[in-house]
Amino acid sequence: MSMTKRIQYTLEYPVRCSPGILYEFLATPAGLQEWFADKVDLRDNVFSFSWNGSEEKAVIVEQKPEEYIRLRWLNSQKDEYFEFRIQKSEVTNETILVVKDFADKKEIADQSQLWDYQVKELLHRIGSL
Repeated sequence: MSMTKRIQYTLEYPVRCSPGILYEFLATPAGLQEWFADKVDLRDNVFSFSWNGSEEKAVIVEQKPEEYIRLRWLNSQKDEYFEFRIQKSEVTNETILVVKDFADKKEIADQSQLWDYQVKELLHRIGSL
């Protein structure tokens, strides 16, 4: 039985705040707990995320302060990850949050909607809506 190859997709969201502030929300337990999960812990490079009592763990694959953090769910395939990247628009100079993730082709629309919902919560917390 072969695993179906999941597809990487990318979402972009303009955020009205500095890369430094945004990075805190993307890469620290306190920041992630504001918008991503009910409870977040970090130990030995592994985040534990809790939602309604269920827990998922993700290891930090790589990170660069104020630029990006890449995580991999412990139960996912080795070459898959999700990433939060912070970019500056050359034109408008605004901060852009770029989310990269993997999903089955038929699930990308649903997964994107889920990210839209989560990121809206993030923007609300930052005061960027």
